[in-house]
Amino acid sequence: LKLVRNMRAQNDPWFAEYLLRIGNGTEETNDDGEILLPTSICVPNKTDDTALDRLIDSIYQTGNAYLKDPEYITSRAILSTRNDCVDKINLKMIDRFQGEEMVYHSFDSVEDDPHNYYPPEFLNTLTPNGLPPHMLKLKKNCPIILLRNIDPANGLCNGTRLVVRGFQKNAIDAKIVVGQHFGIRPVSTCLNLFSHMVNYMSRFLEQPRHLT
Repeated sequence: LKLVRNMRAQNDPWFAEYLLRIGNGTEETNDDGEILLPTSICVPNKTDDTALDRLIDSIYQTGNAYLKDPEYITSRAILSTRNDCVDKINLKMIDRFQGEEMVYHSFDSVEDDPHNYYPPEFLNTLTPNGLPPHMLKLKKNCPIILLRNIDPANGLCNGTRLVVRGFQKNAIDAKIVVGQHFGIRPVSTCLNLFSHMVNYMSRFLEQPRHLT
C-alpha cells in the first residue's frame, strides 16, 4: 500500500509534490544523503523565544478579529513531535487571545503507592502521552482538542476540534467546529484518566482536553 495523493495540501501543490518526492526517495540530496529544506518553511533555531514568536506569526495573523474567527483558527495548526514544545507554543498562543482567562488543575496520584514514592508535586510535572498538562489555561474563542472518546455518536471522540465558548467552575462550554457534528455545543465535565508512564498514574482532570 502506497500513498499517492496528499488530501490535506491540495491548495499547495508545490508542497504536496515536495512531500511525495521525499517519500519516494527522489528528492535531491547532498553528499551525506541529507535533504535541503527550503528557507521558506524554516525558522532559525535560536536560544531565545524570537524564533518561536516568528513561527507563530507566520501561521497566525495578529489581531483580535482573526483570533475570534473559528474557521480561521481551526484551518491552521503548528505540529510538534515533543509535548514540551507544544506546551511552550500553547502558552504563547493563549496570551494572544483577549478576554478572561480560566485555569484548570488536575489532581494526580499513583495506584498502590502507600509510601508516597511519587509525590503529587512530581506527578504534576509529567505530561504523559494522551493526557493534558497539569495546568490547563484557556480563554474564550481558543481552540481545543478532545483527547478521549467520550460520545463518538455525537462527535465527541479523540481528535475532535472545538472552540471554547464559556466556562464553569468544573466544566467547559465548547462548540464542535469541524466535521458532520459542526455546531454541537457539549459541556465537558471532570474525568479520571490513567497512564502507565509511572506505574499506574491516575490524573483526575477537570477537562480531558488540550489547547491546540
